[in-house]
Amino acid sequence: MKKRVNKRYIYTVIYLCSDISIYKQIYNLNRYIQIYNLNDLNGGVIVLITKDWKDYELIDTGDGEKLERWGKYILRRPDPQIIWPIREESGLWKKADAVYHRSSKGGGQWSFKKKLPQRWEISYKGLFFFVEPTGFKHTGIFPEQAVNWDWIIEKISSSPRKINVLNLFAYTGGATVAAAYAGASVCHVDAAKGMVKWAKENLALSGLSDRPVRFIVDDVIKFVKREQRRGNKYDAVIMDPPSYGRGPRGELWKIEDSLFMFVEECLKVLSPKPLFFLINSYTTGFSPTVMSNILKMTVQKKYKGTITCGEVGIPATKTGVILPCGIYGRWEAKG
Repeated sequence: MKKRVNKRYIYTVIYLCSDISIYKQIYNLNRYIQIYNLNDLNGGVIVLITKDWKDYELIDTGDGEKLERWGKYILRRPDPQIIWPIREESGLWKKADAVYHRSSKGGGQWSFKKKLPQRWEISYKGLFFFVEPTGFKHTGIFPEQAVNWDWIIEKISSSPRKINVLNLFAYTGGATVAAAYAGASVCHVDAAKGMVKWAKENLALSGLSDRPVRFIVDDVIKFVKREQRRGNKYDAVIMDPPSYGRGPRGELWKIEDSLFMFVEECLKVLSPKPLFFLINSYTTGFSPTVMSNILKMTVQKKYKGTITCGEVGIPATKTGVILPCGIYGRWEAKG
């Protein structure tokens, strides 16, 4: 197992393994550890957690729901991965300013206990975002992704050259804002016009409107193929593909059928010396090993580097229980 201690990293790594000696090694390295080569970990699980949020807090989880603080407002919403009970019923759950209720017909709606602004601002370090409770339960920000924002910023800011980033399925632009903040040029692509508008607003809110960022509303597969024909190249690719979706003209995306092929297509727009390739996924049933296999058979086959895969999570402040929030796969150039 290769280990590197670097105090620039702000992650805590939880390693669940029957080999207690390995666990002790990791525990002694505290929160400044980064572990490479998932296959050397004997089936363990890496969970990356950030502890640097001030404007967000996962307060508690249980009975299929999570209780969160977004700035000064407390929201209660469902999460299918929370299959454990509430450990200790307290008045905190009743203090939610808004509760999301699922509908038996699909979707759902929010009920508000007091009047909330339509949207409000939160910040993470130097990055600023608008939060807005939407009709599909999301708020526009996935706070667990802060571990990837920090990694993106560290990789770009430590590079001696100007980095050109392609962010696909880019949503409201958390990774776009992070990359622009670090000094990269960014191409932000998403099929949803409303999400691209939101991303532009987040960039402006962060004081980065003057940065070289292109916002594109398009089907990501078609866009990448056009970039191939144009001869455009990128030093880093970020993608957060959905399980299922459609492009602006009805183009079908199913992750189990499309992801591997799409990563292969993205290789054709990578520069001769790429910096990194990052994939996030919230698809139930996808494991870190699946992500590792994809990166090994695509990016690593063409460019030699290091692959790290694992889970992303958030600890509840009331109980310490870690809420799993998807998986990540990272390829990064050596040196």
